[in-house]
Amino acid sequence: MRLQIVNKQWQLVQRMVIYGTVFLIMTLLILYSSNSSADLYTSFKVSEFHYAVKHTNLKKWAGKEGYVPVYGNKSMKLHCSQCALVTSSSHVLGTHAGDEIDRTECVIRMNDAPTSGYESDVGNRTSVRVVAHSSVFRVVRRPADFLNRSESPSIIFWGPSTKMGRDAKGTMYRLIQRVSMTYSNLSFFFISPGKMQKFDSLFQKETGRDRKKSQSWLSTGWFTMVIAIEMCDNIKVYGMVPPNHCGKRPQPKRLPYHYYKPRGPDECVTYLQNERGRRGSHHRFITEKQVFARWAKQYNISYRHPACC
Repeated sequence: MRLQIVNKQWQLVQRMVIYGTVFLIMTLLILYSSNSSADLYTSFKVSEFHYAVKHTNLKKWAGKEGYVPVYGNKSMKLHCSQCALVTSSSHVLGTHAGDEIDRTECVIRMNDAPTSGYESDVGNRTSVRVVAHSSVFRVVRRPADFLNRSESPSIIFWGPSTKMGRDAKGTMYRLIQRVSMTYSNLSFFFISPGKMQKFDSLFQKETGRDRKKSQSWLSTGWFTMVIAIEMCDNIKVYGMVPPNHCGKRPQPKRLPYHYYKPRGPDECVTYLQNERGRRGSHHRFITEKQVFARWAKQYNISYRHPACC
């Protein structure tokens, strides 16, 4: 009888040990998960930038011949002493930087980032808007918001030739051409296939990573920054966080990825998920920001809201 009691007590002790071990493992997993975003950046920073950087002089890089007019024979001749590059980040909200931005000689914006309703923070003028193939329909279907709000801006479209070329299937090219004929006071351009390849080569030279092999998509920010460096003597960037922002401890306040989509995904979650994504193609936002930080020292680039680099 005593032996049976002892056996039952021993079985109870074993179960408690097992339950305790499982509980400890689950706790450690939860703690690891909560810190994974910061740890991800730390491991990325150590592992991805041990290579010999090959600097490219972007002022003499490819020239403006890589911008093909959608309609007519217009050419990219824009040159500005001072530029404001306004990002789509929620960090611009509450900055009251709109007047400062509008006083800048040239203002550069991206994709379908609106000004209406946000003038006090992002201004209202647009000199150049850089638009990805994925944002074309949102931009050209709302010309009153994006194409008709300032002094004869240039609209630069980028994307793979399978989507943007004259021979591409679908209606994207024809839609852009039709809009360019309607708004003849604006200048519409495609980035040529040859220059698109140069953007890829530039990414590899500056990061040591082959874009295609690493399953990466260049972001609109990458194209916009290079275009701004080509045409501007001095650049102020509004709303772009430094490359180590999402690895800070305590972790930064959660903010929407786009200032005009308050219910959109969190900015840092978006950056980190894209940086570590290996299945399918992803933007390498943190990788790009590392390059931008180096370029800031070469090309008179400064950062506002927040300050950087």
